[in-house]
Amino acid sequence: MNNFLLLPIIIPFFFGMFLIFNQKRLAYQRIITMLGLILAIICALSLVYKVYLDGPQTVTFGSWPAPFGITMVSDMVSALLVTTTLVLAFFIVWYGFESIGKERERFFYYPGVMFIITGVNGAFTTGDIFNLFVFFEVLLMASYLLIVLGGEKAQLRESIKYILVNVLSSALFVITVAFLYSVVGTLSMADISLKIAEIKQPGIITVIAVMFLMVFGMKAAIFPLYFWLPSAYSAPPIPVLALFGALLTKVGVYAIMRTYTLFFTHDLAYTHELLLILSIITIIAGCIGALAHFDVKQIIIYNIVIAVGVILFGVAQMNQIGLEGAMFYLVHDMIIKAALFMLIGLVIYVTGTTNLRKMGGLMKTYPALGWFYLIAAFGLAGVPPLSGFVGKLLIVQGGFQAGNIWTSLLLLASSLVVLLSVMRIFIYAFWGEQGQVSNQVNKKVYNRMFFPTMLLVFISILYGVGTEWLTPLMEDAAKILIEPSIYTDAVMKGGN
Repeated sequence: MNNFLLLPIIIPFFFGMFLIFNQKRLAYQRIITMLGLILAIICALSLVYKVYLDGPQTVTFGSWPAPFGITMVSDMVSALLVTTTLVLAFFIVWYGFESIGKERERFFYYPGVMFIITGVNGAFTTGDIFNLFVFFEVLLMASYLLIVLGGEKAQLRESIKYILVNVLSSALFVITVAFLYSVVGTLSMADISLKIAEIKQPGIITVIAVMFLMVFGMKAAIFPLYFWLPSAYSAPPIPVLALFGALLTKVGVYAIMRTYTLFFTHDLAYTHELLLILSIITIIAGCIGALAHFDVKQIIIYNIVIAVGVILFGVAQMNQIGLEGAMFYLVHDMIIKAALFMLIGLVIYVTGTTNLRKMGGLMKTYPALGWFYLIAAFGLAGVPPLSGFVGKLLIVQGGFQAGNIWTSLLLLASSLVVLLSVMRIFIYAFWGEQGQVSNQVNKKVYNRMFFPTMLLVFISILYGVGTEWLTPLMEDAAKILIEPSIYTDAVMKGGN
């Protein structure tokens, strides 16, 4: 047993409980939040090291042997995602000190952030399919608070759509889990994998696989279930948008990745072919949306949709290299989306608008912001040696290896569309004649927002140029995904 793997979940939860009190004392709220995140990051990094040395770690509650007890599992996939989540939350919270607004800070903003992290990290770590639903609900309840924080008309309007979609998705999730339990008689993810392997995935299991794809696809925003995302995500303030854009859809992506590599691996000609088709259509839909808008928030939000399609394309290949690329790209996209939302938040703060047509000339007055935005934009598009390059290259290689030549070339072509969409922001906002400028720009506030953003962009650069050092971790993660027996043996035999 290794209770250490629970700390990245427990620490945010208990610190969130402490933060419910003394809402008016901002210094207390900020210090406690940052302290909790730093402690959790240290534990998560230690967990990555432990998993790398000793393999997957497990804890089964109540002294019940697996699969009867509820098991938490930390393999390299979950350990990397948990660590990335905590690091991004640290920078987003730091950025939010100057951008979220004091009124929002005093209305349970910090507990909301900590409870979202609890739900996200719990979803990444759980080894029980029903527990996955529980952690989804934890993060969703916290997100309901954050999406309406401030009570602006647009937030309240879009929150209704957001809540309705997630309530329907959650109801379908419970129904699907019930169907699965009626067939295999267990909720342990490792045991489900073994039971499905025994019965060779009959037609009813394939139907359940499609139902899970609908459930998680709605949360991950795949085509055609992404309709709620652009308007809902554009409503909250930038720190909340950065948190949502970097983390929430990625939990849905992780859930698809985990179930489609652990459970539904015996009818690839149907399940993974469907996943492949939907991933390509998702990429195309995201590209259309990113090119169609002149709102800086919407452009980056539609790039979330594109990235979801790219990651799931790698998962659909079901080979080592494609899954390694999917892991590389998943972590990259979490980092770069947080950085880009923080950067456009600075642009909006300086200009007072989200409309590209009203911007211009910022390179003369804010050159550092322009150059850091350009680096992040190139990273998003996968320009070597930045962070998006290696992941996308491996995914395309996986596609070629699986015989999906034309779809792999289409994925490569989408990189040009991504580059064009983010370069439009650079051209409109930073070049040309001086556009609209806000009269309320405070240089000290700007610098305090810019510093954590700059550091996060540097981390994205290091992620790209440090690929050689990260490759063993990603290979380990891909091996877990492509060989389910490693996961099932660790759980059923009690881990390390």
